[in-house]
Amino acid sequence: MKHVVSVSIGSSTRDHSVETEILGEKFRVERIGTDGDEKKAVELIRSLDGKVDAIGLGGIDLYLIAGKKRYIIRDAKKLANAAKKTIVLDGSGMKNTLERMIIRDLVAEGKYLRKGSKVLLVSAVDRFGMAETLYEKGCDVIFGDFLFALGLPIPVKSLVSLRILAAILLPIFTRLPFKMLYPTGSEQTHRKPKFQNYFQWAEVIAGDFHFIKRKMPDDLKNKIILTNTVTSKDVEELKTLGASVLITTTPEFEGRSFGTNVFEGICAAMLGKKKDDMPSEEEYIDLIKKMGFGPRISKLN
Repeated sequence: MKHVVSVSIGSSTRDHSVETEILGEKFRVERIGTDGDEKKAVELIRSLDGKVDAIGLGGIDLYLIAGKKRYIIRDAKKLANAAKKTIVLDGSGMKNTLERMIIRDLVAEGKYLRKGSKVLLVSAVDRFGMAETLYEKGCDVIFGDFLFALGLPIPVKSLVSLRILAAILLPIFTRLPFKMLYPTGSEQTHRKPKFQNYFQWAEVIAGDFHFIKRKMPDDLKNKIILTNTVTSKDVEELKTLGASVLITTTPEFEGRSFGTNVFEGICAAMLGKKKDDMPSEEEYIDLIKKMGFGPRISKLN
């Protein structure tokens, strides 16, 4: 049995473990939160190194991407470097392959996403593949990086503007403590509504669920939520707030949609990858097609 563990600096209340079978291969998949304690996360990764098939980084990105440039986050690099044998993945490979494929398919179907759809993407540098594909497909997108990561009332509407701003600011931001940019630990469990006008403008609210959950308003009536990493409790909350449809980009295992880092870990384990042997985009795409996984679409209201 292959073993994949996501070590998250997020809340331990979101921990989950499942056993499943994919393409005839048995897997044990776990998510372990450290409640924002990065030292504990480093120790956990060291203890798992060489004993599991893949380690995911949860609640933190190793890279932020804008255009062709990739910026490494200092705090995440410390976590990744704690493993010497086992491959460590942050989900960026899935975001650049699987999520692009899903956006194209959804637009082609035209039911939940189409040219002209008003989309609030809460963070584009975290999901540049999604950002780029939404923009290419003619969606009316607001990139909320300044709104949700920095708390600044600056909506970005142009992919070109996003690239320019990212090139200026990301070299600085990636050196800051990650908790200054993203909700970690208990911060992931407390909702503080903000920028409600942008939520109300949007037909589709997309991107990282922790950003969405942290700032979402009390009224999500008729909104489509495009995300992942949702628990059954999250689904019930979205339903209570009036959201109409939930679309998760990663597969569901026993009622839980894990993060992209977990699904990426599963793929890497199936490919037999070790430390510093990252799968190529072609390998990811080929394996995704073989698995036959598509987005989970749940009608809430």
